[in-house]
Amino acid sequence: MEEMIDMRELFLILRKRLWVVVLITLIATVAAAVLSFVILDPIYQANTTLYVGKNISAEGAIGYQDVMLSGQLVKDYRELAKSRLVSKIVINELGLRDTSTKEIADMIGINLKSDTRIIEITAQHSDPVFAKNVANKVADVFIRKSVELIEVDNVQVIDIAETPVDPIKPSKVMNTAIGFVLGLMLGLGVVFLIEYLDNTIKTPSDVEKHLELAVIGTIPKFDGVK
Repeated sequence: MEEMIDMRELFLILRKRLWVVVLITLIATVAAAVLSFVILDPIYQANTTLYVGKNISAEGAIGYQDVMLSGQLVKDYRELAKSRLVSKIVINELGLRDTSTKEIADMIGINLKSDTRIIEITAQHSDPVFAKNVANKVADVFIRKSVELIEVDNVQVIDIAETPVDPIKPSKVMNTAIGFVLGLMLGLGVVFLIEYLDNTIKTPSDVEKHLELAVIGTIPKFDGVK
């Protein structure tokens, strides 16, 4: 019975200040939508894939040690592709005078396909054509430098980067939904916080609950009677 009363009180609290919940939820949802659809620039991602390994030996087979060594070198390839050396060459060959090596490195992502010697090089930017050009140039420089520095004689392009059509972020619908949920939770929290801080007595049940006194009687309020 006490649980039913508590649930009824919660319902009455929400109904009394429902406008607060609705207002905060609406503000948060609209803010998230404006941020995603208007303010944030769309980010595009271009990707190219490479195969890095060792050529087949004269006997026509790849040894077990060669396979294991290639697997370990994949981690070195990741560091090489994001190195300042590669970024500087990319900047020079693309004529990116106002771009720093850190900006190029931050654009680049290196994904290693599990249990393979295939590397995916990605580039993210608000300009899809720029992202494509950087991805392809990084792959090109990476191939040259891996042959020169790591002495890998078998690096091949599987897929060249193409101009992306759809942005990968921001996720407009998801961000709006998150704004709605956060706004709803914040609105509920504000309502219950207001109720918790409100120690005024408004009903006979408040007298019994807070003062632990029995209510002998109440004086009704008559509107319009003098």
